[in-house]
Amino acid sequence: MALVQGSRMKSTNVARNVVAALRDMGVRHVFGVPSGGWVDYMEAIRTTDGIDFVLTSHEGGAGFMADVCGRLTGVPGVCFGTFGPGATNLATGVGGATLDRSPMIALTDEMPAAWRSRTVQMGIDHQALFAPLTKATMRIEADSAVDTLAEAARIALSGRPGAVHVGLPQGMSAVAVEEAKIAPPAADPMPAPDAAAVEALIAAFAAAEKPVLAIGLGAVHAGVQDRIITLAERFGLPVLLTPMAKGMVAETHPNYAGVLFHALSDLVGLTHAEADLVVAVGYDPIEFNYESWMRDGLALASIDVVAADIDRAVHPVLADVVGAIAPALDALSALPATAKGWDLAALASRRDEMFARLAGVEGAFGPRAALDVLRDVLPADGIMTCDVGAHTHLIGQHWRTPAPGTQIMTNGWSAMGFGLPAAIAAKLCRPDTPVCCVLGDGGFLMTAGELATAVREKLPLVIVIFTDNDLALIRIKQEKKSNPIYGTPVRAEGTIGGPSLFGVPVTVARDPAEFRAALEAGFAADGPVIVEALLDSREYDQLVLRKDKP
Repeated sequence: MALVQGSRMKSTNVARNVVAALRDMGVRHVFGVPSGGWVDYMEAIRTTDGIDFVLTSHEGGAGFMADVCGRLTGVPGVCFGTFGPGATNLATGVGGATLDRSPMIALTDEMPAAWRSRTVQMGIDHQALFAPLTKATMRIEADSAVDTLAEAARIALSGRPGAVHVGLPQGMSAVAVEEAKIAPPAADPMPAPDAAAVEALIAAFAAAEKPVLAIGLGAVHAGVQDRIITLAERFGLPVLLTPMAKGMVAETHPNYAGVLFHALSDLVGLTHAEADLVVAVGYDPIEFNYESWMRDGLALASIDVVAADIDRAVHPVLADVVGAIAPALDALSALPATAKGWDLAALASRRDEMFARLAGVEGAFGPRAALDVLRDVLPADGIMTCDVGAHTHLIGQHWRTPAPGTQIMTNGWSAMGFGLPAAIAAKLCRPDTPVCCVLGDGGFLMTAGELATAVREKLPLVIVIFTDNDLALIRIKQEKKSNPIYGTPVRAEGTIGGPSLFGVPVTVARDPAEFRAALEAGFAADGPVIVEALLDSREYDQLVLRKDKP
């Protein structure tokens, strides 16, 4: 990323250079919990137009918020944590950005050079802490801080996006330096795929009788939705999605075959069990390893920005196309249009059966019915974020997602506590878009303090809590092993408690009609509201944790 040097006649300080560079990169919010060493940066943010500091209740929530800002804006999200516990708290959200492939710059205080080898209160090696959680870790120097931020942004955006850690040595913020400006951030250009690899892809695809498309998060980043639909329609191919690729193909599309790994994945498996080739487009095994669902011996042709990560002793890799994704798809679509051997009517029948089993049951109020009502009330362009739990598996298969980015989950890092901070960030990034989150009561308790953030920021936000007093996924696994239920009840019975929490009003719904009324009122409110749905987690038992591999 090239820097644009400003006038060398103008003096500033490190903090103002850093904050102006973030603003000029397109960063609009910095999330975190301040420290004494951060005061100069806070003052620089206060006096710089176009960028704000968002005080969070916990640094982990700040990391999740920065992750989602990076996803929605394409500009690295930015978060901050102080020494020691601030950094370790922040690390949960930072790891999430790296494994969920979201561009992020994670800032932390660091000890001055003279103290890095000394025993100091709160002193740990932040470079070592963040090395396994990020794509890169570095620290600024006074005269080159903007250059360091430019490099951090380039790395965060390039290839598979992720987090970069940048340390801010204490005492450097007020150092006088010359003003330096930054160019807009850009990822490294994606190289064209190797011609021989594309030829191998064409040969494998042409020879296959029943190839299936498996679409992952990398295809979302590549913006190849139209090309995938064209390819599927041209050759009559079923399309499988990973959970974080939801929205790439509409659930009503005749070639849609379902989401891997989530609810009723055994029905999805009836389709890919028939395949003789998997054509993987931007497939990232961080969500679900190939070996966990592909039958032994099934061949792979991969199109992605990195080489395929698969056991090649079990699965022949007939083509491994690395580089820009679009040219490889164009090469396949240029082949003569000849329908492959798939029975799309049988595919439609399986899909209809799956969605019929996922639909809410008349007269009952379980998670399926709750999602049906929420989907009906939330506008099509609205954003729903979700936390981690049994409801995530149901959302992954059941939630109709009209476009990428309208349903936001964590499926690479899979941290409980993600859903509420994610919704806060989504509303800050898209203030005119209706936003809600769906949380289990267990996940909600992990980041309930971020309700205070939503109140401070005056965010109209609907927080849906599925209260079943149960960590259902773990309880189901206990019962499958005939183990007693132990350590998984959230509470004996009842609700999350009280008519309001942190100043956020709570409405309890015990049936679909109450739930609909509460949602409609919530989306009309001028601030955050909680809608608590009292549900029975036993509905999950026959839907989730199904057999993925035939």
